[in-house]
Amino acid sequence: MDGETNGSQEATQGAQDQAQQQGQEQQETQQGQSQVATPDYEKQIAERDEKIASLEAQVAEAAKNAETADQLRGEIAELKAQGESDRIDFKLQLAGVRNVKAARALLGDHDNDVDKLKEAEPWLFEATGKHAKGGSAGGSGTTGLPNAGAASDEGKTLKHWREIAGLTDDDKKE
Repeated sequence: MDGETNGSQEATQGAQDQAQQQGQEQQETQQGQSQVATPDYEKQIAERDEKIASLEAQVAEAAKNAETADQLRGEIAELKAQGESDRIDFKLQLAGVRNVKAARALLGDHDNDVDKLKEAEPWLFEATGKHAKGGSAGGSGTTGLPNAGAASDEGKTLKHWREIAGLTDDDKKE
């Protein structure tokens, strides 16, 4: 058995020697080629590295721009929604609504149309024009201030309240 093992070892050793010789020949061939092709190869690698760096920078910039664009889109959507909400509030106030929150709650039931809401829910709006309190064509005309043409006797009113309180004019002189 030793002979058989020894014979197979020699065959294996011979194959290894042959493989080493081929490997050395290939290395010599490659070295010869690499001396000629090295500058082109290094130049190509440098160009690829530059291109990779450039593309990475573009990707980073695009990611920043995408984030910024998404932020701006969000802000724009928020501002549009706020503007629409304000527009509805102003329309309701111009229509004479008594309670904006209540009107906004009911507005969806009337296709977000203030005129339809006013027609369907007149109690929610102040009466204006010909149908105002007092029934006159020009409205009531009240400002909440006393009428400029009305006479008032503040002294008489004050005297009346002093008498009710038990105070007299004699107390005032002392």
